[in-house]
Amino acid sequence: MTEQGKETEKGTEKRRRRRFSAEKKFQIFLETASRQTAIGEVLRREGLYSADLQKIREQVREGAIERLSQSTPGRKKKTVNYDEYESVKRELERKEHALAEAAVEIMALKKKGRGDSGNASWGND
Repeated sequence: MTEQGKETEKGTEKRRRRRFSAEKKFQIFLETASRQTAIGEVLRREGLYSADLQKIREQVREGAIERLSQSTPGRKKKTVNYDEYESVKRELERKEHALAEAAVEIMALKKKGRGDSGNASWGND
């Protein structure tokens, strides 16, 4: 094996497939897009072909389009964790129960104040 991972068999060279992380691909993309370093130099250093760079550029483009299509204008929706949700839900149930009890007491006081058994209409005071 030589330095760049190529095997020599009867005068032919086989290139080993290299796998790059997403971070590394993005770094290569940025470096070639900035034009501060010659593209050929970057390709030689990384052991890539121009077709590999085209694939990286296409992946970056697709990723950007996908990410941008997910974002919607306006405020982000606030999410609440499950414990907070359950706490607020219990508080609401407690308050609804207290409101129902207060409504029953008010109705009883109205009936008691009128002195009838509830046969009177609402509009007669």
